[in-house]
Amino acid sequence: MNGLVVGRKNSYLESVEQESASLSLLAKGAGLEFMIHTINENTAFYIYPGKNPDAYEFFYILKGQIKCEDQDLVLNEGDYFSVKAITELVFFEVIAEAHLLWVINEPTFRLISEDIIKLIQNVKSVGEKDKYTKEHSERVQSMSMKISKKMNLSPENVDNLIVASILHDVGKINVPEEILNKPGGLTDEEYDIIKKHPADGAEMIKDTYYADVSNIIHQHHERLNGSGYPDGLKDEEITIGAKIIGVSDSYDAMTDDRSYRKAYTPEYAMNELKRLSGVLYDAKVVNALEEVLIEDGILNKV
Repeated sequence: MNGLVVGRKNSYLESVEQESASLSLLAKGAGLEFMIHTINENTAFYIYPGKNPDAYEFFYILKGQIKCEDQDLVLNEGDYFSVKAITELVFFEVIAEAHLLWVINEPTFRLISEDIIKLIQNVKSVGEKDKYTKEHSERVQSMSMKISKKMNLSPENVDNLIVASILHDVGKINVPEEILNKPGGLTDEEYDIIKKHPADGAEMIKDTYYADVSNIIHQHHERLNGSGYPDGLKDEEITIGAKIIGVSDSYDAMTDDRSYRKAYTPEYAMNELKRLSGVLYDAKVVNALEEVLIEDGILNKV
């Protein structure tokens, strides 16, 4: 019939696989996009203020369970929600693998899919090479988003941080596997290779739609006192996004098993970050992380 379009189950116009989710375009027309967003269990996702005040988004839960952290509200199969003209980040946690019908009245899928698919594949490749940091980028992204909410970052900074945090280690695709998984200490030459990954990652990003985040990726190992790499930047020379990823990255590295040591406790890691606050790490970011960890029940309130 003229004007009638029928789609079969599990058939899509396009699909894109991300690190912890997938997005499939069902249909588009009349300024609308209809998508299926599948998000893995124990994954955080965020809806954040956009630049278009007329943007409207509708989400229907086809399967799974999610929690809206801001409202302390659990949503199940058959529940739905919408957003329009929000002024701050809305944070969700997936309790059981979620399948969401996502309808939006502005172009979204193409912006996500065209550039991100190759970059995310590189992140996955790094995870396959480095068994100790397979889910590291997801955890850093989740932590960075929670910190950004505590710090009331601008929508633009939040937007950039979401992408930069998941891609911050993409440059490690160029680091040999034997260096990533070396059980002992690195030689100076091996460490020099490791130190190239922020610049390599930024180079991979700079000619894509996400070029705005390349500077954050380039700087995420810079430290306040100038002892970081690759450029030895100091304090205000470092973007707030890079400072947040730097703290999240360091905390996750300390509390995760490595080839050369077992994971430290959250208490030990937090004490180290506080000890180096104002020296290596931004004090406001460290304080925000501590608040997040206390709220999440990972640390006890002092």
